[in-house]
Amino acid sequence: MSVALEAKHVEQLHELMPAAGIISVLLNRATPGAETYQQVVQEAARAIGLQVHTLSASNESEIDTAFAMLVSQQAAALLVITEFLFLSNRERVVALATRHAVPAIYGLREFVDAGGLMSYGTSLADAYRQSGAYVGRILKGEKPADLPVIQPTKFELVINLKTAKALGLTVPPSLLARADEVIE
Repeated sequence: MSVALEAKHVEQLHELMPAAGIISVLLNRATPGAETYQQVVQEAARAIGLQVHTLSASNESEIDTAFAMLVSQQAAALLVITEFLFLSNRERVVALATRHAVPAIYGLREFVDAGGLMSYGTSLADAYRQSGAYVGRILKGEKPADLPVIQPTKFELVINLKTAKALGLTVPPSLLARADEVIE
């Protein structure tokens, strides 16, 4: 499901910054499916006339290197692919985006809670609730092989207006109206 969300992230960045011509995507090439993520982002960006530069980091020290490249590429915004390396280093990723004054979108609200600008993705609380219901069904005797595959059903858009103000951005009313939570 997260691969499909990357096209939505590109659209939301474009809505936030319609004049941007170049965006960067930060991914970990060591992650299975990284090529697919990159392809989805490229296609979504191309469809709305954006150019995409890919940044790769597969360990903590490469995150700093990726942000140095981001600055040299003069990208107007950043899309951070949801991945364990970036999630576990979210404070660092958010701090680097803030230091370099680059608006960024993330796939999990934990980045926004750490000071990031915007996230759109699966509600982890809802996913945990669904998992608990699944476990309950198994404990009541249902066979796991007989249970249907469940896709996430609740997605949340979270916007940090404090970060937007620090970046000198005005968040369009259309994005604010769709936000599930606005942090001020």
